[in-house]
Amino acid sequence: MNKMFVHKLKEALLSVMPLSLIVILLNLTPLVSFTAREMILFAVCSLLLILGIALFNLGADLAMTPMGEHVGAGLTKSARISLLLSVCFMLGVLITIAEPDLTVLAEQVSAVINPTVLTLAVGVGVGIFLVLGVLKIVFSVHLSSMLMFFYMTLFAVAAIVISTGKEPMLSMGFDSGGVTTGPITVPFIMALGVGIAATVGGKNAGENSFGLIALCSVGPILAVLVLSVFATGNIENPIDPSSYAIAEDLLGAVLETLWSVARSVFLALGLVVCFFFIIDLIFLHLPKKRIAQILIGVLFTYAGLVIFLSSVHVGFMPIGYKLGGSLADRNSTLLLIAAFVLGLVVVLAEPAVHVLKKQVEDITDGTVSARSMLLALSIGVGVSLLLSAIRIVFDFSILFYLIPGYLISLGLSFFVPRMYTAIAFDSGGVASGPLTSSFILPFAIGACMALDPSGESVLANGFGIVAMVAMTPLITIQMLGFRAVVKRRMQEKVALRRILTADDAQIIEFN
Repeated sequence: MNKMFVHKLKEALLSVMPLSLIVILLNLTPLVSFTAREMILFAVCSLLLILGIALFNLGADLAMTPMGEHVGAGLTKSARISLLLSVCFMLGVLITIAEPDLTVLAEQVSAVINPTVLTLAVGVGVGIFLVLGVLKIVFSVHLSSMLMFFYMTLFAVAAIVISTGKEPMLSMGFDSGGVTTGPITVPFIMALGVGIAATVGGKNAGENSFGLIALCSVGPILAVLVLSVFATGNIENPIDPSSYAIAEDLLGAVLETLWSVARSVFLALGLVVCFFFIIDLIFLHLPKKRIAQILIGVLFTYAGLVIFLSSVHVGFMPIGYKLGGSLADRNSTLLLIAAFVLGLVVVLAEPAVHVLKKQVEDITDGTVSARSMLLALSIGVGVSLLLSAIRIVFDFSILFYLIPGYLISLGLSFFVPRMYTAIAFDSGGVASGPLTSSFILPFAIGACMALDPSGESVLANGFGIVAMVAMTPLITIQMLGFRAVVKRRMQEKVALRRILTADDAQIIEFN
């Protein structure tokens, strides 16, 4: 256990340090000027972030992943499809409602849509699409076909939103898809897919292990876009800049955040654990030693998430907001460069990314390595933040990115192995985690407020950055698959050419 924790700690250190060093180095230049109080808070929160990620990743290995696999396998073995679908729907709704990432988004857009209504709608959306994802595994339906249909539906609903004069709401709607697949939802749902696919079996079991996160990202977008049609809130100036400032009573603010995060994480994890124990009591009957290990893992997961999310909210959100505003005030070109560089490193610190890369490497037997996954994700997120910063500067609709981006993503699915498509669309939801919503989104909002102090462009241009983070990995990871296909064909051609050009002396006859 100690060796595992030290390994996770080193991994977390390597993940967080690049982002922290970039912020610290920027503070040493004339471009940004943070106060000593802000930098001390940021440094302390960075150290806590490392500890939180390490504890979370250890807990995910010991508890969240095994629980998901056991639940998926146990319910599937019961051969009661209605029970499996009912439990998955309830899990999708309840876990999403308690997902801390969704709470962050709901609070930032409370002036536009009632947070309770938004949370419930998104929860139902995830529940419905989790059921559809399970049906995909059970009946071995191709993921690309389902994604093609549902994304065409999304853009049709987006056209209705535009026709009602609510186009600024599109960015927030597409953001919700990435935000809801957070650190609690991702490990459990991914492992649930692995458990169901392994039990169902078949030659496509590996491919079927992926895709649940991809489908669960669609439900929230559809739910929020439908809500947008009926929204009556303030879409012209929805942001209060004071909410991103470091509180004067820092100790009080830290304690309040810690208590709020501790409650929401306890609720979310509590729902998962209760469901697990009910299913274990009825179907699984796991040995006590295994149960004890899972409970220890749950405690690690809980402690890690509370530390991680509290640190991000207290120290990273205000720093991100001020950083974006300072760079936009200085020079638009600097904003673009900084956005790209931050994108390259921020994804490394997303806790669920480490869960994804481990599962991908295990399921593919190393065919898709963790290093290539991280590289593809890093480049994808870097490009997404660069494109988002360009949109902030030049003020145009997010649909100019999303429509061609998803057409390219869906088009690539016809030319790459289906495994890569499933991994890619899962990666989009995983990459847009709590650090994106609590650091990168405030960064974009700060830049918008600096360029347009009235705040009228924030909803349209500041939001949407999470959606971009969720979209670009779909292309970069499928390009990995395309590269693998081309490389294999080239090797086959070389091998065939050698056979055809070989002389008779090289041919060995066997009697």
